[in-house]
Amino acid sequence: MVFNTKEVATFAGGCFWCTEAVFQRIDGVEKVVSGYTGGTIKNPTYREICTGKTGHAEAIEIHFQNGKVTFEELLSIFFATHNPTTLNQQGNDKGTQYRSAIFYHSEIQKKKAFEYIDALDKRQVFENKLVTEVTPFTVFYDAEPEHINYFNENSAQRYCQYVIVPKLEKLKKQFTDKLKSNL
Repeated sequence: MVFNTKEVATFAGGCFWCTEAVFQRIDGVEKVVSGYTGGTIKNPTYREICTGKTGHAEAIEIHFQNGKVTFEELLSIFFATHNPTTLNQQGNDKGTQYRSAIFYHSEIQKKKAFEYIDALDKRQVFENKLVTEVTPFTVFYDAEPEHINYFNENSAQRYCQYVIVPKLEKLKKQFTDKLKSNL
């Protein structure tokens, strides 16, 4: 018997507009919040994050029901929808704020993240070794309102069309059974 308990996962996989759009479409995900984590500056702004000097990554906080979607399934989607082999870069977005990272909320999440990364490397799923950082979660700062729900409110924007839409197409192709039915 699987119990529906609520959990939180925090991932950074490049631009948070992309990762937010991906995980908003997953059944069992109740809420996705874009923001900043992993750095040293309190209450950072987007402008500060863009300098690459805060130590923070653009990240998302995923609130999910583990009876509908598991942490491992979220990891699978995370690794399939960004490049975890490029250090501090996703496409043309460069800097530590665009790094690939998992900010774990429990020892179980930590263990599962390391096991998943090891399995991907052993199976040589990617041409290069994964550089995804696995680090303890400390604090999450919500992004400014104009960055929240970005793709859903700006889908015609060029960046959305060229960067986010292909990720969503890949998501639909590889994870059809994990998608919400109302999207």
